[in-house]
Amino acid sequence: MKAKELCEFVEALAAPFAAEVGCEIWDVQFVKEAGQWYLRVKLDAPEGVTIDMCEHISRALDKPLDEADPIPFSYVLEVGSPGVNRVLKTDRHFAKYIGHPVEVRLYKAQEGLDKNFVAVLKEKTHEALRLEKDGEEILLPLKNVALCRLHVEFTF
Repeated sequence: MKAKELCEFVEALAAPFAAEVGCEIWDVQFVKEAGQWYLRVKLDAPEGVTIDMCEHISRALDKPLDEADPIPFSYVLEVGSPGVNRVLKTDRHFAKYIGHPVEVRLYKAQEGLDKNFVAVLKEKTHEALRLEKDGEEILLPLKNVALCRLHVEFTF
């Protein structure tokens, strides 16, 4: 099973368990880091993700994952929150954060834009992001965007 198919399978498997505790699946990733494979299930909830939610979903996934055996080698299952600086990947992610500041990372700097910058997300279409930066509107083709994540400034 390819990584994308695996992530879709795990998301479908985990979604009912997430609904039981009032949260939803934000993202599923299957990555190799320092020689170890990780299956990461990221959750989102209106009032924030709790450790109890993570524990419930982790335990609930154990048996179905063992029975389905979609990964024929050793891996670590991690269940957690995507964090405050969550990466926006899907249309659902972008729709949730219209009007919020986002950090955008481009594959390469463009005229008038640094490679990394913060702007307000106005719209996401299938082909572009519409942003507002310093009072000016920017229409940025998605093919130029390496990463878009929620931007949170902490003030002390």
